[in-house]
Amino acid sequence: MKTFDTVALGELLIDFTESATSIQGNPVMEANPGGAPGNVLSMLTRLGHQTAFIGKVGEDMFGRQLLDALKEVGIETRGICQDKDVRTTLAFVHTLPGGDREFSFYRNPGADMMLNESELDTGLLSDCRIFHYGTLSMTHEGCRAATKKAVALAKEAGAVISFDPNLRESLWNSLDDAREQILWGMEHCDIFKISDNEIIWLTGQEDFDKGVAWIRERVDIPLILVSLGPNGSLAFMGEERVFVPAVLSRDTIETTGAGDTFFASVLHFVLEHGLRQYTEEELTQMLQFANSAASIVTTRKGALRVMPKKEEVEQMMAGYFK
Repeated sequence: MKTFDTVALGELLIDFTESATSIQGNPVMEANPGGAPGNVLSMLTRLGHQTAFIGKVGEDMFGRQLLDALKEVGIETRGICQDKDVRTTLAFVHTLPGGDREFSFYRNPGADMMLNESELDTGLLSDCRIFHYGTLSMTHEGCRAATKKAVALAKEAGAVISFDPNLRESLWNSLDDAREQILWGMEHCDIFKISDNEIIWLTGQEDFDKGVAWIRERVDIPLILVSLGPNGSLAFMGEERVFVPAVLSRDTIETTGAGDTFFASVLHFVLEHGLRQYTEEELTQMLQFANSAASIVTTRKGALRVMPKKEEVEQMMAGYFK
């Protein structure tokens, strides 16, 4: 038995999101705790799982805010280091018509990218059922080495490896480097989630089935998810291919955290059922829950603190998928 259901490594940052317009016509920004791995853990914690985070923040007001927020939602923070010399990473998020987002990062450097191998909490890595990460911890050499060591240690301890590229093009020195690291992550994971835009960029295929075939020609990943935003989601496992339409809400405000909530819900299913060959019915149930959870988050601001309860998701699911 492992103490933690999921341990995640990666970026912790402050998302400055537009919350109002001043009387002068300027955007009023709200400092929301963010970062994809933390959002994933927050949803899993909300669903009753034990979670822990490995990463680094600055020894500053925003770093303290992030630590407090993670503790507030129930995520173990002992694996998070504080850097007195480098500030916490900031991201300014502009919501476009239709709810999509545009990011401006202040991260040159940012504390999250300064994590090194010696700072890894190896106890957490050997004591988790799922180890989850993305590519923002792989944009620079030191943190990249830490990430790859963490993957190796978790895999050696028997953890399922979960990977979400979460590509942010402006944070890479080159997209060739991004592609190389994403391919490395694909080679070392058991569960892989990729968005519609990312799979088109990675594979050159606008047909998602052909894109997944391109991936499978190169790596053997047991469970592949393709998130399609307002168009739904796909799951590929063995010979099974399942599509489930999105749960669209009139109350959608923004899409921040929707993909993370979706993926956390998939990991919840894996934790509940074990990673094995799922039937078409099981994959459908998994995606219906995940799509419903993601829909709820789009109606709220500040994903990490406002993840839905299981009962809310099940109610949404029951009303939409009859």
